[in-house]
Amino acid sequence: MLSSETVDNIFECHKCGDCCRGYGGTYLTDRDFETIAEYVQKDLNVFRANYCRTSGSRTFLTQQHNGYCIFWDRDHACTIHPVKPRMCRQWPYIASVLVDVDNWRIMASMCPGIRTDVPDHRIIEEVQMALRNDSAT
Repeated sequence: MLSSETVDNIFECHKCGDCCRGYGGTYLTDRDFETIAEYVQKDLNVFRANYCRTSGSRTFLTQQHNGYCIFWDRDHACTIHPVKPRMCRQWPYIASVLVDVDNWRIMASMCPGIRTDVPDHRIIEEVQMALRNDSAT
């Protein structure tokens, strides 16, 4: 049974942008790729050439020289927020936390909005709930 407290109680975004910097890049699903290209009004080939990189068979958003996502702007935050990639929408409720709950604490060391003063079972419940909700949309 899920706790009566909501997901928001174990994470509150501070809009600091730390999750938009480094850490391997932002993977794009095919849907993300098409939606973001349309949002920034770029042809798919132009979008891929100017905003993406490929690693193996995966497409990632490129990063600025300072390590931030190409779409991060310190003054305006995420400039593609309405269509941000699935990976960004899910943060920090990601599947790797279900593999090892210590991943939550590792992410918390980089994210001021992640609470670590909650029991492991609660973290797992909340991540499961968030991932279920995301897959239903």
